[in-house]
Amino acid sequence: MRMRSDEGVVRLGKPVDNSRVVRQVDLKTRREIWWVILLVAVIAGAAGLYAWPALEIRRAGLAAVELDREKERLLEENRKLNLEKSALQNLERVETIAIRDLGLQAPAPERSIVVEVPPPLPPGSLIADEDAPARQARAGERREERR
Repeated sequence: MRMRSDEGVVRLGKPVDNSRVVRQVDLKTRREIWWVILLVAVIAGAAGLYAWPALEIRRAGLAAVELDREKERLLEENRKLNLEKSALQNLERVETIAIRDLGLQAPAPERSIVVEVPPPLPPGSLIADEDAPARQARAGERREERR
């Protein structure tokens, strides 16, 4: 015997035709829907305004941590560079490297030339020059020619 799939289903005799039904707008329901939408928007806005400063504080904290890491890295790099600078400024070390690694030797005393550097002048001081009067005269002549 074959079973039918629609057993237990009650069938009505005539189908209902709703093609001529006209929908009427319920103003009260529409107003209530708009109030619910407004309420949800206000709640969402309040939640956003509540969460926004907390997120900004968190971002600022993360940025501060990152800046601290960068500062520590730069301080460590500065320490290493200062160590390297002091090692390179050590003249005994430079001389040792020049002799040992580069095969250089100190020059004979008769081939050495000593160059003396004059001390720096204080600010605002002038040096007398042999050609100064002649130079001033030429500058005066040029000024007169321009006039």
